[in-house]
Amino acid sequence: MVEVVLVCGDITEQDVDAVVNAANSSLLGGGGVDGAIHRRGGPDILAECRRLRASHFGTGLPTGKAVATTAGRLRARWVIHTVGPVWSATEDRSVLLASCYRESLRVADELGARIVAFPAISTGVFGWPMDDGARIAVETVCAARTSVREVRFVLFDDTTYSAFATQVPDS
Repeated sequence: MVEVVLVCGDITEQDVDAVVNAANSSLLGGGGVDGAIHRRGGPDILAECRRLRASHFGTGLPTGKAVATTAGRLRARWVIHTVGPVWSATEDRSVLLASCYRESLRVADELGARIVAFPAISTGVFGWPMDDGARIAVETVCAARTSVREVRFVLFDDTTYSAFATQVPDS
């Protein structure tokens, strides 16, 4: 069973095997976590993302899927990019959000990663309500069949941390 750890901090500073990037479908950087990872990790991440776009993902990475690149100058070995869904009041997209976590863990298993840092996917500019996003994230990770030993949710502020803390068993 995977150990869930909560950290209030900067995901780009984590010393882990893999950092999960809440990417946009272009894989070419953006704002929020995506922009921070690309800035801190340096040009090698963008170069690999461009190669992925030129070969496998010409139209972009589909929502709910995941793919890995180098981590460049980050302390991690890999960045696992996943595209979260934009929240909708009229359409239930929770299956896609859960898929981001499952697919990222699947890619981590393929890489042999044992410690993986996740942000709160889709809860920023994509508008997912924080409490529901935390619930889906923790439930999905706790139910996953994975060789990953530790999932570290790296949460940007106290409000996000509190939302996740209410979801983690024995927290």
